[in-house]
Amino acid sequence: MSWQTLTLEPCLLGESPFWHPHEQRLYWVDIAARQILRTQPGTGTVERWDMPSEPGCIAPAARGGLVIALRHGVFRARAWGGPLQNIATLDYDPQHLRANDGKCDALGRFWIGTLDETRVAHNAALFALDCRAGAAQIERALDPAVLPATTANGLAWSPDNRTLYWADTPSHTIYAWDYDLTGNRLSGQRKFAQFAPKPALWQFEPAANNGGYQGRPDGAAVDVHGNYWVAMYEGRRVCQFAPDGTLLAEFATPAQCPTMPCFGGEDLQTLYVTTARRGRSAAELAQFPESGCVLAMRVPVPGLPVNFFVD
Repeated sequence: MSWQTLTLEPCLLGESPFWHPHEQRLYWVDIAARQILRTQPGTGTVERWDMPSEPGCIAPAARGGLVIALRHGVFRARAWGGPLQNIATLDYDPQHLRANDGKCDALGRFWIGTLDETRVAHNAALFALDCRAGAAQIERALDPAVLPATTANGLAWSPDNRTLYWADTPSHTIYAWDYDLTGNRLSGQRKFAQFAPKPALWQFEPAANNGGYQGRPDGAAVDVHGNYWVAMYEGRRVCQFAPDGTLLAEFATPAQCPTMPCFGGEDLQTLYVTTARRGRSAAELAQFPESGCVLAMRVPVPGLPVNFFVD
């Protein structure tokens, strides 16, 4: 198995990819450039849509278009490039926090994690937005008082929807909970995976051992067997974990900072991975010029299809 570069024009901070099965398109965002992007693999064409503030995460909507979590609110777009309708405002200070990793659950609720830009307040949270009855209902599913966190990432569900995964990137920790999909309740919090912290003086090294640093967990996806695939930011790899937390495989990436995987293609056996370029050193970009591009690799097991937002 080997990586291919899907896009030639790199993003600053690629994130939140998903495969749209009806359109046979890959969607993702460039948070730092304030853009949503999409492409039909094989065409060589990438469409870009400018946003009024940073898009942390996006999801397809069952009635067409997208649901979009921007820094200053959650918006509904009925069509690509169309007007944005504000449908919810989350309870956080957009001067110091913004939306980050998120996706929809199997019933169509849009889950949105936040990122604490101060890096010291540890007040990132996880919200669940439910618009199935019309009016938006917002629940704070995970609160800093219960789990202090800085950067919400790694959101995913098991195939039977009985386990929810969530990561706090700076603490190098992935958590798991027992999940009641119908009641939208979490219980039984536990550490799913813990990684060694970043060495205080670590910097990019071209050596294969990455200076001894294995990276920290960013975005994630789950395959049909329940295995959890996570991008390891600054770790130059994607890891595949079994449902019991056993490390099954590691896939080295031609980018130091992979950010989030998703499964796509007609058979959902193409693993797409977004990557980051912003703030990386000249030496790193010289060795990994694909940084910021979307990578693709065929894998032996299909992933779960994307869940659609319901309103």
